[in-house]
Amino acid sequence: MRFASFTIDGANAWGAVDNENAFVTSSVMSQFHGLRDVIAAGALTEAWQCRQGVRAIPLASVQWQPVVPDPSKILCVGLNYESHRNETRRAATTHPTFFIRFADSQIGHRSPMLMPSVSTHLDYEGELAVIIGIGGKSIPAAAAFQHIGGFAAYNDGSVRDWQRHTTQWAPGKNFAGTGAFGPWMVTPDEYGSFAGRRIRTLLNGEIKQDAILDDMIFDVAHLIEYASTFTALSPGDVIVTGTPGGVGAMKDPPQYMKPGDIAEVMIDGLGTLSNVISREQ
Repeated sequence: MRFASFTIDGANAWGAVDNENAFVTSSVMSQFHGLRDVIAAGALTEAWQCRQGVRAIPLASVQWQPVVPDPSKILCVGLNYESHRNETRRAATTHPTFFIRFADSQIGHRSPMLMPSVSTHLDYEGELAVIIGIGGKSIPAAAAFQHIGGFAAYNDGSVRDWQRHTTQWAPGKNFAGTGAFGPWMVTPDEYGSFAGRRIRTLLNGEIKQDAILDDMIFDVAHLIEYASTFTALSPGDVIVTGTPGGVGAMKDPPQYMKPGDIAEVMIDGLGTLSNVISREQ
């Protein structure tokens, strides 16, 4: 099953998605204000069944929002692929590196990713996003996948000069319009195994990052266990699981995104997240 959030006639909406259309399922399940509420109620299967007979919108015409526009928490993981850790020359650690992204920094598929007016160092970071389906505290790794509601692509756009102002990364990770999330989420029953699944980031059609999801240093189950130990996870929360090597900041010379560029994150089984780069006004 696939689900997305979008804007219809100026109003927030959500619904099921197939290969051709998005279905405004919210029109018949109006008791839910958004996809986060549907996930929290455990009503995704019901929502999928409700797609029959509701308004269908061709995918090419959809105005996409972030998959979950209003998660209570977005927990991002740094340095979670060996290729990225090596290119940054960071020491290996025994625990994952977490930082926070704010919900209002997110954008959807095909929305402009914004280069801030105060910087020209906007970098791409293609990542797998995990959407929590069932909340919990101190979730053991062995049970982690029972708590997953879905998976999606994420571009954790990073403003590198602001990220490096201090040892704390939050400023460089939270400028408006820098966290692209979409186009949709795919439920675990449809997605299946990570084995052999590729994640790639393209800039203007050129592959910049290319890895296998299995190459994560700390796998998804471990990330859920670790995160849920220091904070209770809630339905709709998002864990952005880290980026592979090949980021623009580590090129020689650095290759940052610029207005007019097109950034794409492609993950096998999850589709392609695409955003044009624009200058913040």
